[in-house]
Amino acid sequence: MDKLHAMRVFIRVVEANSFSKAADTLGLPRASVTTTIQNLEASLGVRLLQRTTRRLSLTMEGAAYFEGASRILSELEEVEAAFSTARKSPRGRLRVDMPGSIGRLVIIPAIHEFHARYPEIEIMIGLSDRPIDLVQEGVDCVIRVGDLQDSSLIARRVGALQRVTCASPAYFEKHGRPGGIEDLDRHLAVNYFGTRTGRIVDLCFERDGEMQEVRMRSIVAVDDADAYVRCGLEGLGIIQPARFMVLPWLRNGSLAEILPEWRPRPMQISAVYPHNRHLSPKVRAFVDWVAELLEQCPLMQGEDFVDGLCDGTPPEPRRIFDGYPSATCVL
Repeated sequence: MDKLHAMRVFIRVVEANSFSKAADTLGLPRASVTTTIQNLEASLGVRLLQRTTRRLSLTMEGAAYFEGASRILSELEEVEAAFSTARKSPRGRLRVDMPGSIGRLVIIPAIHEFHARYPEIEIMIGLSDRPIDLVQEGVDCVIRVGDLQDSSLIARRVGALQRVTCASPAYFEKHGRPGGIEDLDRHLAVNYFGTRTGRIVDLCFERDGEMQEVRMRSIVAVDDADAYVRCGLEGLGIIQPARFMVLPWLRNGSLAEILPEWRPRPMQISAVYPHNRHLSPKVRAFVDWVAELLEQCPLMQGEDFVDGLCDGTPPEPRRIFDGYPSATCVL
């Protein structure tokens, strides 16, 4: 039995949720598709699909086989593409993951431009900050912010985030405004904790090459960037988010910067992918496009370019890079 052929047939049956539809798209007789699946199950010694007159469903073994077979065929496709004309026209399914804030505010508003440039790439976008095993989960590339933990992966710097220390007028009314770092022990922060370790991330300050990290008291801690900003807007404490996330609220006064002489150190934005993806045309195309996109956005390069960038209206998306015709970053 041709195992690769059997894998392709099985995957198509699962995706189409029908033997007949799978046979039509593969250009095979329905009986041939049925026989292939039966032979595959006999070879593996397990049932992969539960069949009824109305529907198909994967068994636990079938779900595991589907994930593994999809990964194998994807990697085979990439190896073949590296030695074919596909290098000139990247194609296939591309699975990526990125922080929700960057995905919603920067990447997704511009994804139509990526599709126009690479119409044969089908992109699956996950939005999360959680640790991901790229190989086990079949993820081709992730966008991550900050220090990277896994040295076995390839990382390319594509930008940087400048953060801002700020709080809401409601917070200042109740707790006052700190005049310096030494005042922070009398204040509250909204704490942010990492999903991998659960460890609270200290506030970070830098001035003239001197860096200080400050652990602050808190009544609430979150592990999501959007929730972090929302807590700040509700007056629950001082926050230190990426400036691009809060620019409209800084402009309309819903948030105000504090301690401007002590700026948080910029955080690197990286595109990360496994070694076996470094020849993949579709991964290379996506990483190059993201780097190009972020290069057009001053706030995604660690800059504090603020004047004239938006009208200060947060409820609906606004372009914030007027004067940069090809830029697509929005708030």
